Formats: sequence, C-alpha cells, structure tokens
Amino acid sequence: MIDLESVRLFILSVELGSLTKAAEAAGTVQPVVSQKLKTLEQRIGRRLIDRTPRHLRLTEDGKVFLPKARALLAKHEEALTFGDETPLHFSLAASDHAIGGRLSAAIKAIRLSLPANAVIDVSVGFSLDVKDTFASGHADAAIIRQNGGGSDGEILRSDRLGWRAAPGWRPRSNSAVPLVSLGFGCGVREIAVAELRRAGVAWRDAFSAGSCAALHEGILAEAGVAPMGDICARGLPDRGAEFGLPPLPPSEIVLLSRARTPAHASAIRALAAAVSGTAA
Repeated sequence: MIDLESVRLFILSVELGSLTKAAEAAGTVQPVVSQKLKTLEQRIGRRLIDRTPRHLRLTEDGKVFLPKARALLAKHEEALTFGDETPLHFSLAASDHAIGGRLSAAIKAIRLSLPANAVIDVSVGFSLDVKDTFASGHADAAIIRQNGGGSDGEILRSDRLGWRAAPGWRPRSNSAVPLVSLGFGCGVREIAVAELRRAGVAWRDAFSAGSCAALHEGILAEAGVAPMGDICARGLPDRGAEFGLPPLPPSEIVLLSRARTPAHASAIRALAAAVSGTAA
C-alpha cells in the first residue's frame, strides 16, 4: 500500500517548490519529508524528484505520477466524505501588493491542508482594509505589508520595493514622472510619493488600476513606472537608478492569524510556508 501522507507531502513539495517549505506547511521537519519521499519512490520503483533541501525538479516519472497522486488524494478525501458534514470555512484576506504571485501557491497549499469539502474565501485589497477585515473577525488569516516596524503578526519575509517599467520604456526628459499605481489609499503609492517629494522629483498620476494584475498591464502598455515589490514584479527589474528615481525602502510581509480549529491551524501553517517562499 502507498502511504497517503507521503503522497500528500510529495504534492506539497511540488506546489511549494521546496522540501523545507513542504515541511513547514505540514508541521514537520525537512528530514522527515525527505525520508517519506524516499520511501514513496522505493514503493513505486521510480525516482520522482531531483531534490535539495530548498529546491526540487520533477523527473519525467514525477511528471507522470503527479496527476495520479492528486487523483489518489482526492479519492481518499471523497471516501471520507458522506455528504452530511458541515463544510469547514477558511477565510483569507490579503493585500494585493503583499501576496503578489504567491496567491495561487497559497490557495493550493491551503486546499491540501483542509478537508475536501472545505470552502475557501479570498478577498484582496489594501493593507489597511485587510487589517480591518481581520480585526473585525471576518478573516481567519490576513497577509499585509508593514512599513516602519510594528509588533503585530508574524513576519514571513522582507520585500524590496523598486521602480518597475516595461522593457525599453524610458521617461521623457524634463517631464514629470508618470506614476502607475493602485491609486489613493494604496500604501505602496504613499511610500513612493513621499520619496519622490523628498528627492524633489516631479511626478504625476498617469494610470490607476484596481489590482496588481491590471497594474502589470498598465506597465506593459508603457503607461509609466510603478512602485512595486519583488513579490509582485513578475521578474521586472528595479530601474530606479537608471531613471534617477529615489530608492524605496523594503517592507515586511506579515501574517495575522487566528486558529479556530486544528484544521484552521494547519491551513494557516500552509499559507505561511507558501507566502514566505520565493516569489513567482
């Protein structure tokens, strides 16, 4: 028989891209994950991943086994569900600028840690609004950006802010810098504007978006330059020095959480592991 916990750890390792992160999400340690995967490979008779403690790559056999592993785990969860259980609800509130490209990885990790019939709610907004949502009891976990220190929550990582623009784009000489942002109320915009004013750099609002995904479209459409952290930049480099723009301070990505049940605690642990990983 295949050990289902080994299968779950295999999927977690793939989703989070690291044995270490899989261990954090599962509430164990990396050597345990490594041994479980080794036992799974021995049982199957195939090498599934080439791995180090922090990085892994699926082998060809691993690519074949991954959808089978997901189907196996889904069938196991289905066998334990009789249809009359009250679904567990897990609510996540997140700052768009704080969770960035890790949102899909976070949702996958949360799903793997919860019962099959669980309902996951996700809302995205500005950090101040997200913090209020959590404080009012309407979220089990919240991911926010925090600047200038603070004692609330668990710091998951530091995120460097930079000036992002489309490849080949340059500001016009002797013109105000066209600013691309999420608009008024966005903490990242406030930091950028404060630094521009301090440096005596003229600027103007050129493009306002309702999400970081739309923000990227504005950048690629050459609407201007956007202050954005590495976690959201999708690989766009910081071009501030090239444009003569002031450096921007890093922010802390912070987790606020409350575990109402052991299952919620497991989901929060998985969320933390996913967000603290390398940005996608």
